[in-house]
Amino acid sequence: MVRSRVKRAVAASGVLGIAALALSGCSDDAKRGFLPASDTTDHTQQITDLWVHSWVVLLGVGLVVWGLVVWCVVVYRRRKGDTGVPSQTRYNLPIEVLYTAVPFVLIIGFFIATVHVQSATEAKATPAYDGADVQVQVVGKQWSWDINYLTTAGDPDVHEDAGIQADYVSGPTFDESKLPTLYLPVNKEVKIKLDARDVAHSFWVPQFLYKKDLLPGVHNNYWTFTPEKEGTFPVKCAELCGEYHSMMLMNVKVVSDSEYQTHIAELRERGNTGALGHELDRRQDLKYNSDDAEHTHSAAAVTEN
Repeated sequence: MVRSRVKRAVAASGVLGIAALALSGCSDDAKRGFLPASDTTDHTQQITDLWVHSWVVLLGVGLVVWGLVVWCVVVYRRRKGDTGVPSQTRYNLPIEVLYTAVPFVLIIGFFIATVHVQSATEAKATPAYDGADVQVQVVGKQWSWDINYLTTAGDPDVHEDAGIQADYVSGPTFDESKLPTLYLPVNKEVKIKLDARDVAHSFWVPQFLYKKDLLPGVHNNYWTFTPEKEGTFPVKCAELCGEYHSMMLMNVKVVSDSEYQTHIAELRERGNTGALGHELDRRQDLKYNSDDAEHTHSAAAVTEN
């Protein structure tokens, strides 16, 4: 009996040692719960902390529950020579109260933590807030995005070319250069006005750990944040919006302030002044009119300053 206990103790120590080594060798991505780097925006650290800490709590609860299950299986297993049925009990009031109270407390705690993080993220996402360094309007449509750069007063300034849906060349491969690209300056507060031209869409930047729904007729929908890392970040529509929903792609490109100002000046020199209006044909994106995917789209209606 003593020898078997020693063997079990040694085996348990070995398992714990292997687990400790595995955890110590985790990459930075694994330590963040495989989430993007925490410095992409001024909100991603809070969101990452909420995600990781929630999982730590849940794993702790899981270890207790799984440990109790294993303990019951081992300690109360049927042994040689056992006969009859073990004594039966209908309930244990303290344990049942505990099993009811703990999930309730956890749910309340998760709710409060989530509301705190979401409130901090949405604190400046209002029409009245005018302290942002950059203002932009992003319009979702079937099945692409239009991008209008606004003045600090919220008036139309310049715009990108009318967005067209992803042009798939072969299988899942598409022409990245033809995707709409929203330029943003790094370390500058950005206020994005989000509109939907036709049906419900959702503006999702996975590496920013946040998404905002776009609803037709709702024109007070904003997202305010500060990008803190330069790079190109893919954007997807996270709301099923029709036949080519999966092709509704764009990029957010975070650049230095000087590069951002240069891009705005280039748009002005190209004549992309004013704003792309809501009058565009909802099917103005890529239309496949032949076997070789001939691409046509209608001219953009532009609202001048």
